Amino acid sequence: MSKGFKQRLSYRLTRDTVLVAMALGLVLNVIQITLDYFSAKESMEKEIHALIDISNSPASQIAYNIDVRLAEELLDGLLRHPATIDARITDNDNETMAAASKSSPVSSYRWVSDLLFGPDRVFRQELQVPQLEDLPLGHLIVTIDTYHYGAQFLQRAGYTLISGLLKSLILSAALLAIFYFVLTRPMLNVISALSQVQASTPEKVRLPIPANHREDEIGTMVGIINQHLETIDSSLAQLRHAESAMKNYSTQLEHEVADRTREISEKNEALQRGNRALVKAKEDAVRRARARANFLASMSHEIRTPLNGVLGMLGLALEGELDPAQRNRMEIALNAGESLLGLLNDILDISKVEAGKLSLENIPFSVRHLIEECATLHAQQARRKQILLVTEVDPDLPENFLGDPTRVRQVLNNLLSNAIKFTDEGSVRIRAAYSGGSLRIDVVDTGIGMSKEGLHRIFSPFSQADVDTTRLYGGTGLGLTLCRQLVERMHGQILVDSREGSGTHFTVTLPLPIHETSGAQDLPRVDPRLKDIGIAMAIPADNPYRSAIEAQLRKWGIPIRGASRDPDGILLALASAEDKETLEFANDWQGPGVILADATGTLPPGKANHQLLSLPLRRDELLRCLGLAAGLVHSDDQHAHRAETIDQNAAEPSLSILLVEDNQVNQLVATSLLKKLGHRAEPAENGLKALQALENNHYDLVLMDCQMPVMDGYEATQRIRQNPEWQQLPIIAVTANVMQGDREDCLASGMNDYITKPYKREELRAVIERWRPSDSAEVSGR
Repeated sequence: MSKGFKQRLSYRLTRDTVLVAMALGLVLNVIQITLDYFSAKESMEKEIHALIDISNSPASQIAYNIDVRLAEELLDGLLRHPATIDARITDNDNETMAAASKSSPVSSYRWVSDLLFGPDRVFRQELQVPQLEDLPLGHLIVTIDTYHYGAQFLQRAGYTLISGLLKSLILSAALLAIFYFVLTRPMLNVISALSQVQASTPEKVRLPIPANHREDEIGTMVGIINQHLETIDSSLAQLRHAESAMKNYSTQLEHEVADRTREISEKNEALQRGNRALVKAKEDAVRRARARANFLASMSHEIRTPLNGVLGMLGLALEGELDPAQRNRMEIALNAGESLLGLLNDILDISKVEAGKLSLENIPFSVRHLIEECATLHAQQARRKQILLVTEVDPDLPENFLGDPTRVRQVLNNLLSNAIKFTDEGSVRIRAAYSGGSLRIDVVDTGIGMSKEGLHRIFSPFSQADVDTTRLYGGTGLGLTLCRQLVERMHGQILVDSREGSGTHFTVTLPLPIHETSGAQDLPRVDPRLKDIGIAMAIPADNPYRSAIEAQLRKWGIPIRGASRDPDGILLALASAEDKETLEFANDWQGPGVILADATGTLPPGKANHQLLSLPLRRDELLRCLGLAAGLVHSDDQHAHRAETIDQNAAEPSLSILLVEDNQVNQLVATSLLKKLGHRAEPAENGLKALQALENNHYDLVLMDCQMPVMDGYEATQRIRQNPEWQQLPIIAVTANVMQGDREDCLASGMNDYITKPYKREELRAVIERWRPSDSAEVSGR
């Protein structure tokens, strides 16, 4: 059979139809053979049982009369049946009375019959006569060979299968002829007509509809093909018309392209000239930006140096004996100078952020302590305006995070300062919580709020919510701009929500990781006896401070009860100097102790068992007050510890310090502070004179300014480190600069530590104690 014939539709239809018919016929034949099989088995059973039933009465009479001759004749008659191979009659003792048998037939197909029907079957019939039904006479036993029935069944099954196959073949031939004449030949005629269509003139051909197929699928298909040919005819006519029009347009387009090309060339030359001008402008802009950066660094030092001197002298003046009016004026001048210094720092920080030169630290720090420190710093400002400053730190807040505490403090201080400044009554709340890998800090106030227009420009530099805000409250508008830039540099987010007259809500989210060593060892230890004593709470339920205090007490497991129901607990009451009723109630308290929470800063020291808890809340201060009020910690122990510390500090020998500073005012400030700290200070105007002083005298420590004439601090430090005798000499950098890389430059030049101006007593004390030579006593004695 050729490959082309196999691809014809008639052949495939015939093949598929015949295959389905053969499969169906095979299934039906198998069903018929199966039914015939069960019918053959049933027929065999019935035939043998009929034979035995016919022989049962004679056999019973023979067994009753014990007639052996008649028994043999009966058994020989049974053997004449083609399936019987053995017949016998037995008595009651199972002894054979008569028997007859013959051999089984042999055939090559016998195994199939044995598989279907078994090799033989044994039938046993009990013998008895009607008159004596209770008298057993023996048994008639007939053994048959099933091959007789199996051969008949196999013959019928073969006929069934062969006839089914012949029927399928006849059906295939008939279907093949029908499909060819009805389907294939008309389709071949259509294909032949289509093959005569030329690609150049397809519109001139129409296909004839085969006879007897006008109304069926073939006629419909030919009609659709003819319609498509007509469509092609129309399309070709339109295409030829369009081709003619395209040729006309082509010439016109070539002229237009030539004109446009000439114009583009001219514009390209103009663009190249513009690009060269832009490159030159960019170079000029970069050069000017570099000059501005250098000017900013220089002006930072030039402005901060005299300003630090002013602040230092004011600080020294405030430490002297002044009357109240003079002290008030000095404090006003000091506050104004510090505000000016803060403004300068904000301008420099914004410039550093925009220039991409602001570096961030990644060190462990406590967010809780930082918030408490900032709140304490702004508490006096809030008290002057008679508003409540409330800290609500989640008791489950991790103890230590990794990040830049200086920048977080800067953001929080700006937000708190703004919140207090724009709030005339009500409260300012600070909330802190940690979840989902992010620290969230909320600053919520009940101040003047902002309009929708003000919200859009609140983070822009040198702008506030509206003109009235600037006129009434002042300010530069740099703080929130710096907050947004710092938060974004820390990969966080700052959001604001506000309505006019309803306060403002700032939310700062920072993705700070928890420090690995932060755990239970960092938590303050709570004495278990406090859980037995409990707290008698006398703070009103609607007071903003109560929820924060209660949350921390519950975290420690200390029970909280009402003051009227728990006279044996530690009284925790909110009081002020004017609240005589609460003070009298506290004086009459019979419990272990009293803690007076002071939000106004007006309470004087009370009785010995009365502890003052300054608000806003600080966790460690609350725990200290609880221990003192319960008598678990004694104030004498704390005073003794402080006295011991003071004695130890006083016992430390004084040091000989070389102060390298070019500004005379700063020299005077630093020298005065060092003398008050008990040290000897000798000034040097520049690095060169510092080297000469070191050659002539011995010094325990050097305070080195960085920006000086003749020889600056960096070069002087490098020259000092080149001398083997001065390798271990502590050198502390003191500079007014706060630009990017100052600390790294100082450490890289060989300095040991770094502090910024203006000079502060505690900062000087700390850095000197940190770098005090271990053999200073011996050196001082020489």
